[in-house]
Amino acid sequence: MVFRKSKQTGDPKPAGRWGRRGSAAATIAARLSLQHVGRHYAGAVAVEDVSLDVDPGEILCLLGPSGCGKTTLLRLVAGIERPTSGQILINEQEVAGPDVFVPPERRGVGLMFQDFALFPHLTIIQNVAFGLKDLARGDALHEAHAALERVGLDQYADEYPHILSGGEQQRVALARAITPRPSVLLMDEPFSGLDSRLREMMREETLAILKETRATCMIVTHSPEEAMQLGNRIALMREGRMIQAGRPEEIYHKPFDIDVARMFSDLNEIACVVKGGKARTGLGTFAANGAASDGQCVVCVRYSDVRIGPVSKGKLGRVLSTRFLGMAALLEIGVEGLDETLVARVREGDAAEPGAEVGVTIERSGVMVFDA
Repeated sequence: MVFRKSKQTGDPKPAGRWGRRGSAAATIAARLSLQHVGRHYAGAVAVEDVSLDVDPGEILCLLGPSGCGKTTLLRLVAGIERPTSGQILINEQEVAGPDVFVPPERRGVGLMFQDFALFPHLTIIQNVAFGLKDLARGDALHEAHAALERVGLDQYADEYPHILSGGEQQRVALARAITPRPSVLLMDEPFSGLDSRLREMMREETLAILKETRATCMIVTHSPEEAMQLGNRIALMREGRMIQAGRPEEIYHKPFDIDVARMFSDLNEIACVVKGGKARTGLGTFAANGAASDGQCVVCVRYSDVRIGPVSKGKLGRVLSTRFLGMAALLEIGVEGLDETLVARVREGDAAEPGAEVGVTIERSGVMVFDA
């Protein structure tokens, strides 16, 4: 593994929150293709007709609720399970299909599990070097030490995993995953066991390492925030099927349906009737771009798209409650002519006290209309 040195000092470059470290060695990224992939268990459908292409060096996040099939899909790509139907190709070479099944160790795929899966009876350096069976022992240890230095844990090389915190074990698991320089790296909810502050730090540092290695990466997560932060693209799964794939901003602004919209935003949902392509509500009339036809629909307004101001500007509203969130506040507002109350997310300094009358307006560009 090669380190980039500072021209001024010759020292490894700084690692931000992980102290001083080197840089992860780059790999030769591969194209990953799934063609009509399915996986059934005794009549139960885990994955059904999934087709997806992941470009070389791309980070794709598989997002969805528990039980939607995203981890099963990851295991199929890894070779831990065999698809019931369809094909999986890496660099146009079939690794799983009706007549082909390449075992995991021959796919050039790296794995990082949710529980880190470190071997307790091996030292940390032995854990990291575990996948380097084809190298001489000295070369394998050199590569493993370099990977540990990259994640800021080389000083623990001869210790055992039980002495490490959860975040440190996660970093060891990451070092082990990147050490063989896989062309495809698969990560199954790698941050779910960490507290919120540590999770944010690990996301940032992991993203930096992924960019350095340039490996094609597929990350399973149930967190929309995590998917938007890490992924070049997001693939949404529901009940074993792929329902939408695209860049984070595409999915956020143009969700496939109301359930996808709910996943990415806190929403005010207002029942309405659509006629002639227009949704009419007590807040005003909006273009019903998301509705398939005239009839009963739901107008969705994100909390952050509800604005408050002077009574003279906007619909008359009365603040019913205020919840302090630190730098922001949530206001529940009753609006004249509207059966539903609205929730507005505003800056803490702009919050109004309960009982105050305000003018309510909506950021119209963010309004979404879906069939009821």
